[in-house]
Parts: sequence; C-alpha cells; structure tokens
Amino acid sequence: MPDSVSLERFEEFLRDECHSSDNTVASYVRDMRQLSEFLQEHFSVELLDAGPDELNAYIDYLHMKDKSPATITRHIAAMKRFYKFFLAAGDIGSNPAANFVGEKVEKKAPEILTNAEVDLLLSQPKCIDSKGYRDRAMLELLYATGMRVSELIGLDLSDVNLAAAVVHCRGKAKKERLIPIYNKAAVALREYIKFVRPSMIVEGETALFVNIKGQRMTRQGFWKIIKSYQAQAGIEKDITPHTLRHSFAVHLLENGADVRSIQEMLGHVDISSTQIYANIVKKQLKDVYKKAHPRA
Repeated sequence: MPDSVSLERFEEFLRDECHSSDNTVASYVRDMRQLSEFLQEHFSVELLDAGPDELNAYIDYLHMKDKSPATITRHIAAMKRFYKFFLAAGDIGSNPAANFVGEKVEKKAPEILTNAEVDLLLSQPKCIDSKGYRDRAMLELLYATGMRVSELIGLDLSDVNLAAAVVHCRGKAKKERLIPIYNKAAVALREYIKFVRPSMIVEGETALFVNIKGQRMTRQGFWKIIKSYQAQAGIEKDITPHTLRHSFAVHLLENGADVRSIQEMLGHVDISSTQIYANIVKKQLKDVYKKAHPRA
C-alpha cells in the first residue's frame, strides 16, 4: 500500500473513529509523514513494510537531530497508533512498534497566574474598536469557563445562552457540557455579540469569534493575541491560552470548589487529570505554612 494511501486512511481513522483533536490528528499525521520520508530515503521501503530495525534507526535519527524527549515520545506514540490500526485492519501481520517505549519526560507544573495577574491580563483589551471588544470577550470567556482554546474558537453564536449565563461547549470525543459564566464575562459577550460581531462577520458565518477577515478565529490567531496582551501587561510568566485554563481550575479550588465539579467544567474524562490542580493547591498551602509558621 502506498504511503499516501496509508496516511490518508490513518488520518480518517484518527478523526472519524478516535475523534482525536485537530491538533493530535495534525501532529500524528505529520510525524508519520516524516517517518515515511526517512524510510524512503534511507531504506526505500513503505511505511507498512518497515520493521523494528528501520523504526529504531529513525528514533536514533531523531536523537541525532537533538529532538526533545517529548517530541520523540510523540513520534513513538504516533507509530504505535499507526501500526496498531493497520494490524487490526489486517494489512500487516505484526506491529513493528509494539515494544517501543517513549522517552522519560519530566512533567513541568503548569504555569498559574495570580488573581492580580489575571486581572492585569484581562484589563489589556481596550474597548475603543471592534478588536478590543472581541478580545475582551474572548479573554473573559476563556477565564470564566476554563475551556481549551480549540473549544473557544469552535464555539458558534448559537452555543451562547446569555439569559441563562451558560455556554454550550463541545469538547474532546464530542463530549458536550454546559459551563456557567460570571456576570462580567456575560456583559463582555453581550456587548461583542450585539454591537461588534454583526459588522465583523462574513455572510453565513456561524462562528462566535472571528478574525479581521470575518471568518472563524484560528488557534494561531488567538495565540498571537494572548501573547501580545502578555507583553502589554508586562507579565514575565510564559502565558499560553492553556494558562488561563490552569488558573481557572486552581483559583476555583482555592475558593472552595470541589474537584468533581471542576472535572465536569473542564471536561476531563479521568479525575486524575483534575487532581493535578488539587496537588498544586496543597503544595502552595505547604509553602505558605513553612514560610509563615514560627516553628516551621
């Protein structure tokens, strides 16, 4: 089977059967395409004809190129998923990547903004033009809900219920949830939707948030927006769209919310993913105790 065909089938499998995120689909297909180019150049074999030796040679090549442990681990994960799919489909007799183990990746604690830093960041968009109104609404909504950036830009106008102050969010694997929003976010959304969005969109566009061309906002576009406001605010922490999601969860925990409720709002399937934030709060409490208790 030509690599062009196997890669197309793999992409369809990830998207239609696994319901993987757009980012995961793009990353895995890109990784396998790079593997395909390596195999063609060095061994003149197609992906489905490669064995463990050829795949090991590719991993050695990644090491030689000084790829990070996280990048190599992702490549291995892509290979394992790719060959597992074609083994199940009966196109190959064994999985050449079955015994591969990912690199040991040191997990970094997520970056958390203080309440003051959140206030500073969210105060940067100035409502003097369409962009300011849109950006304020996006940042307020992101912090109000803890949504992933892919979920934020995937929202349609019909997903917002301002009367009930809730947003209908479609997450990973098409898992849907309703998330409440605080009043300031609702006001920012109302002003954007009523006064700004109608003049920004192209005809027939359903997206809640659009770019200057009137089309749905992209991940890259939003990333640039949040980085520009970080620079304006003079915040030294490395802020990404996910930073507000992390801060949302930690701030709720600090103010008494329970882990199960936060799990539901974040759309986590496994509560262990949410428990990470509880551990951060516990560590912060221990640090405060050690610094403040006279006998600590």
